[in-house]
Amino acid sequence: MRVVALLMAAGNGTRLGAPVPKQYLPLVGRPVIRHAAEALLRDGLVAGLQPVVAAGEEARVAALLDGLPVRPPVAGGATRQESVRAGLGALAADAPDVVLVHDAARPVVTPGTIAALLAALRDHPGAIPAQPVADTLKAGEDGRVSRTVPRAGLYRAQTPQAFRFGALLDAHRAVREEVTDDAALLEAAGLTVALVPGSEDNVKITYPGDLERVEAAMLPRMLPRTGTGFDVHRLVPGRLLWLCGVQVPHELGLDGHSDADVGLHALCDAIYGALAEGDIGRHFPPSEAQWKDADSSAFLRHAAGRVAARGGVLCNADVTLICERPKITPHAPAMIARVAELLGVPADRVSVKATTTERLGFTGRGEGIAAQAAVSLLLPA
Repeated sequence: MRVVALLMAAGNGTRLGAPVPKQYLPLVGRPVIRHAAEALLRDGLVAGLQPVVAAGEEARVAALLDGLPVRPPVAGGATRQESVRAGLGALAADAPDVVLVHDAARPVVTPGTIAALLAALRDHPGAIPAQPVADTLKAGEDGRVSRTVPRAGLYRAQTPQAFRFGALLDAHRAVREEVTDDAALLEAAGLTVALVPGSEDNVKITYPGDLERVEAAMLPRMLPRTGTGFDVHRLVPGRLLWLCGVQVPHELGLDGHSDADVGLHALCDAIYGALAEGDIGRHFPPSEAQWKDADSSAFLRHAAGRVAARGGVLCNADVTLICERPKITPHAPAMIARVAELLGVPADRVSVKATTTERLGFTGRGEGIAAQAAVSLLLPA
């Protein structure tokens, strides 16, 4: 049985009031849509994903889902129903046995949910995860309660919703009035839809506070990791001096295969160390000509990308530059801003400071500059 999921990401999410659609907001270091996609694939039961996006967002979504078994995104319509129909049309030429329809704004799919849905499809053309309504329900008008609605037998529908592909496609062709979910189309066609247990963790990011609630639930499941880095370069004439991504006026510069930015090099090593992925030389060998005089900003962007690829969060970064000259303090704010930009984190998670060796050793004699760095990460357990 081949299963493909439609990942619905064509909405604007206006109720959240965020500057970008909710599926693109960062959640524990990665966009919500990336979490949703990985959650669908985690059990190994889904063969691939078909994203359905707002027109013009195809390239953006393809980049956010890079590395996953994803078909080229297709543009949706003005309504969810039109968008699902567009996704089904994209799959029709090589139709799967089962199609899941999942909201890109639901970043958590509890393990076992998809297996339960597929089991229910043996006897029913459709199945959805749902939670029994626990709260007392009130109908209201003009700010007043008009009546109490009996909650017995009521459920809150969630996604992913699962359907035999042909049954859902036929239902979309037969029913044109607008509905709020795909299960309602099968109901209108007189087909049965099974209920399987949902989860309180399966939150749809909709209102202010939802994102923080989901993040608060995810963070305790992550493990703290710490990394340290150290780097040294000799000061020589005829080179620009780059420190923590900022060009610092000085009569000497640091010698190295790249731009020799000791601050960024030490920070890269700290990040790679926390990830247990070696050091900067493993990723950017000095023996390779392409890194000759390279901007070390590219190295730090790569290190930050590795954190994101592992589903991690950088909690803080601390860099200490060790030299007698030049004075670092006047340039520290610019260095902090640049490092934060490269890491994609707020500036208050970055520290850049300096010390001397009281004129002892090679740094004390002005022969070179050293740097040490430490980072703290959170990675999925």
